[in-house]
Amino acid sequence: MESQVAIVTGAIKGLGLAIAKLLLKRGVKCVVTYFDWLDDLDAMHKDLQSTKGEYIAVQADLRSEDGVKKVIEQAAQNFGQLDILINNIERGGWPVVHGPYTQEQWELEFQTTVTSKWYLFETALSLLKTSPSGCVVNITSISGYTGRTGPAGLVFNDCYSLSNRAVGLLTEQWARMAAPNVRVNELVLGFFETRHGPKTRGWGVLSQEQKQAILDHTLLGRIGTMQDVTSAVEFLIFNSPFMTGTKIVLDGGYLLGCEGVPPMPKGVVAPGESVFGGSILPEETTAKKD
Repeated sequence: MESQVAIVTGAIKGLGLAIAKLLLKRGVKCVVTYFDWLDDLDAMHKDLQSTKGEYIAVQADLRSEDGVKKVIEQAAQNFGQLDILINNIERGGWPVVHGPYTQEQWELEFQTTVTSKWYLFETALSLLKTSPSGCVVNITSISGYTGRTGPAGLVFNDCYSLSNRAVGLLTEQWARMAAPNVRVNELVLGFFETRHGPKTRGWGVLSQEQKQAILDHTLLGRIGTMQDVTSAVEFLIFNSPFMTGTKIVLDGGYLLGCEGVPPMPKGVVAPGESVFGGSILPEETTAKKD
């Protein structure tokens, strides 16, 4: 692993930063990308430097081909290879924050969530194929399954939902394109601390009842942690060499919903009575008739 190189997008804070720290601690050299949220830049460098790992940080707008090429070139020039792509870039506008869509918001969500991932994969693939253990992890959201419905309807907007559904299709297509040299898998996330959860702007807009409805709809009754995500990413990169084109849903059971399983009722069929009507004959009687 000490010779491996990874690109981690959206690494200035939250899940991207947690994943970059995981890889650096495991001896993987990293190219981390950021674009906005510049108030967090110093904290990002402090966190990454604490791992004692080797990394470079690149500011780039990944919605453009030039921005993507800049990142891939930095990996090639500084480290001479690329083994891992963490496709974490996305943008989602909460309905309770942004309200009805504007054309600008719609395009921002689609371009950042889908187009950026596509540019990254297409540009990085030739370099990834030179690795003996190439790996891509697309990080998406359960919004691609739920849409703007139920308790999540205040969190997941229409374009964000359809964008994550689209990435699911790309995961399968890319797995075919990249095989057998490179594995491509997807981690589908529910509600987490820094994604759709308590450490986001939108969470503070929700009422206590609305927050509780999300938790009540989640079978495990809690919000996901950074450790939940990094453990899953670690598995996909290092412990699943025979897995590609697969989606792992990490949502605490949100998609299964809050429907409980009732105790088994006694039923209305009396003991010894056939479910088709009439009596059930003893075995010896049945044998004589046969």
